[in-house]
Amino acid sequence: MTDSRPDQRAPQALVLTPAQAAALRHVREVARGDRPAALAVIARHLAGSGAEYRPQDVIAAVATDGRLTLNFHPDRLLRDGRTVATAFAEEGVYRSQFETGISSGGLTAFPGGDRDRWEESLFGGAYQRAGVSPADRPKYGGLNLLDHPDGACPRFGSCHLRLRPELLGRATFCFGDSHLGPKNLGTLDVFEPVLAALLEATAGTGTSLGVAGMDTETLLRTLVRRRERESARPGAAGRALDDYIEAQIHGELSLARDVEALVVDPSFRNTETGRTLQDIAGRHGFPLHWHAGFELPVDGIDPEFRGPAIPPLAARVHAEFGRPGEPIHAALIGRAAASLVTEPQRWADRGPTEVTLQHLKQLWHVLVRFGTPAEA
Repeated sequence: MTDSRPDQRAPQALVLTPAQAAALRHVREVARGDRPAALAVIARHLAGSGAEYRPQDVIAAVATDGRLTLNFHPDRLLRDGRTVATAFAEEGVYRSQFETGISSGGLTAFPGGDRDRWEESLFGGAYQRAGVSPADRPKYGGLNLLDHPDGACPRFGSCHLRLRPELLGRATFCFGDSHLGPKNLGTLDVFEPVLAALLEATAGTGTSLGVAGMDTETLLRTLVRRRERESARPGAAGRALDDYIEAQIHGELSLARDVEALVVDPSFRNTETGRTLQDIAGRHGFPLHWHAGFELPVDGIDPEFRGPAIPPLAARVHAEFGRPGEPIHAALIGRAAASLVTEPQRWADRGPTEVTLQHLKQLWHVLVRFGTPAEA
């Protein structure tokens, strides 16, 4: 009799390319050189916090409970006209900006571009070697240490993939965004420089990974406490627009092999994009969760946070793509972003397309910063 049950064997480990292995090796060696100074910083914060932990206790908690998340906008259009969600469904992999040609930050992923130069510095030129293809490049996400239901880096997308814990071993980390040229780098086995930077920032600002009013002792106790993790469980969004640990994941990202869960903004319920995402989760056997989302009334868009151009843009997006009484939400912004690609003449009065695209990104940032949950 044939056994029709799904194969429960552990997926075969991915073999990294020489460039990917070299990138990991470079960051590990840099972090090892910085480890003694970082341990001194960590010891100082541990002593001052009153939390009776050793540095290795905190590092072990990161390895045990940390999850990599990759935020993305599922309805953005690729160069070939497909949405990100459709490409996921058809290809079964997550691709980098070097391959997709789109970005939720700045589009600088091309030879000689800003991201190319950042990666050259960050990874010791590993990805500038002859024969390295766009598919070899790392994928960018964040390390979600505080279980934020909106992911580690919501500025880059309304939805996120939560990766399986074994992918921590082929990730590199920096505190803050890599475009700022961070000095505090690490890998899972040499994480001390990143942890030291996190503790310094928490002590200096009273904010940690997007959470205001979190002191060092609270952060340490939260990190060390063993708990059942569930990124989509009810809880306040992290809203971490700038305060995060960036992760660069090296090697292919297969949805079937590498994803633990898919977490989706509720504005995509009962939409084509939402159904595509549900089909992806069902096909690859991981759960789909809905986080609480972000929304604001059209007349409630802050004019200061991202500038005075954003409220009138929100009004236009709502007038052209929304329904009466509908709030501004992720899917509504996505409709406008798709229109900007497919019918640029509709937006010609606003000036260059790249300016309007940047303003739509900033409108999303306003939602993340000030939006109220769409679902209680």
